[in-house]
Amino acid sequence: MVNKVTLIGNLGRDPEIRHLESGAMVAKFSIATNENYKDKSGNWQSQTEWHDVVVWRSLAERAEQSLKKGAMVYLEGKLTHRKWEDKDGNPRKTTEVLGNYFRLLNRRELAEGNNAGMTGPMASPSTSEGNPSTPPAVQATTTSDLPAVEDDLPF
Repeated sequence: MVNKVTLIGNLGRDPEIRHLESGAMVAKFSIATNENYKDKSGNWQSQTEWHDVVVWRSLAERAEQSLKKGAMVYLEGKLTHRKWEDKDGNPRKTTEVLGNYFRLLNRRELAEGNNAGMTGPMASPSTSEGNPSTPPAVQATTTSDLPAVEDDLPF
């Protein structure tokens, strides 16, 4: 089973930072993603989705130091749901992305597919395979590059 969320979007506000009694640090912020499409009339439409994100401990410290409203960010995490009661005792449900990795992007890196200075799981391998300026997750793979596999899957 897989529960993985990958977002590239802009921060809607500076992270809200809290320190719990246990000493743990938590940061909450929102990311806006945009989708552009043509409607039935052929006119371009833009739809914005807002995603609530929570990061903990050292990632919360990094968020406090580096994330600012409007910044473009790449984020990986998982979808979570939690129940809580508001101040009037009414039951509430919240859906959030529990972030486990993020990276600031600037517009130039996104447009060029450049990953200069990138570290961590998205960094390119140091081999000469593929385009070294393109992250591995974006490198093109053709069916001739894949090994032949026989399976019984119905699709």
